[in-house]
Amino acid sequence: MTSKVVYLGELRTSCEHVQSGNTFITDAPVDNNGKGEAFSPTDTVATALASCMLTVMGIKANQMGAPDLKGSIAEVTKIMAAEPRRISKIEVKLTLYGIAEEKTRKILENTARTCPVLQSLHPDMEKVVFFDWK
Repeated sequence: MTSKVVYLGELRTSCEHVQSGNTFITDAPVDNNGKGEAFSPTDTVATALASCMLTVMGIKANQMGAPDLKGSIAEVTKIMAAEPRRISKIEVKLTLYGIAEEKTRKILENTARTCPVLQSLHPDMEKVVFFDWK
């Protein structure tokens, strides 16, 4: 994966996924001198965790021949700390659809808890994950 980030000024960046050409912007948050008009860099970290969890669960469900998780939702809450400024806690609430079998649910929950982004986050950062099966 190659990406390119360009500083646009006024605490804003433009981020490009080189292979696909997809882009997004980031802004510094209001509580850190920014406009807060887009995801902040730390927002993208927290959101990446939820996206990774849903993605690997989808891969695993597909491999198992389980129903598609389409329409499932992740709600993310990021808590910041100071001294040094950092993400101290990420909460992810997953609302998941399409899986009735308890054994499959447990396998998918374990898959989410071992996603690459979660494994890459600092061990001192608190990570709380809730699963709400519908």
